[in-house]
Amino acid sequence: TSIAVTIGVLVGATAGYFGGKVDFALSRLIDTLMAFPLLALLLTLSTVFGPSLRNVVIVIGCTVWASYARVVRAEVLSLRERDFILAARAVGTTDRAIITRHLIPNALGPVIILASLAVGGIIILESALSFLGLGVQRPTASWGTMLSDGRDYLRNYPHIAIAPGIAIALTVLAFNLVGDGLRDALDPRQKS
Repeated sequence: TSIAVTIGVLVGATAGYFGGKVDFALSRLIDTLMAFPLLALLLTLSTVFGPSLRNVVIVIGCTVWASYARVVRAEVLSLRERDFILAARAVGTTDRAIITRHLIPNALGPVIILASLAVGGIIILESALSFLGLGVQRPTASWGTMLSDGRDYLRNYPHIAIAPGIAIALTVLAFNLVGDGLRDALDPRQKS
């Protein structure tokens, strides 16, 4: 998630702040990445780079950043004409400093909410890749690998597959509940 958030925040802030051709080019890149079916893209990249924990982290991080970029771009577009940004420009603050000191910190609320909600999806993606043999490999533990191993014993020892499945479901549910709580706490549009 941290790789995706970092890439997404930087790309989204750059696109939103500079606008024009930069925004157009980066927005088309974001749209192109979001147009691909995520699981198919992950399967392709995992096959190319090979199965390992490091490769799974890199592949997932480099494919799910587009949603963060889109959210940050929208926030920066709404912030860039605010008085505090105009004042920073008036005193000669560099574009880089405006982006890193003013825009990104003010755009992080929705990113935190999105990241907490996305963790569950990323756990499912990692489990799916590991289940198919394209993710984390033994001896490193992965719920997807445990599910895959449990298939052979499903008839006689169903708990071997059921336990990691329940663990995945409960963990994803927990992260979604945390994300909902953060959204309720941090999103001013939710408060009435």
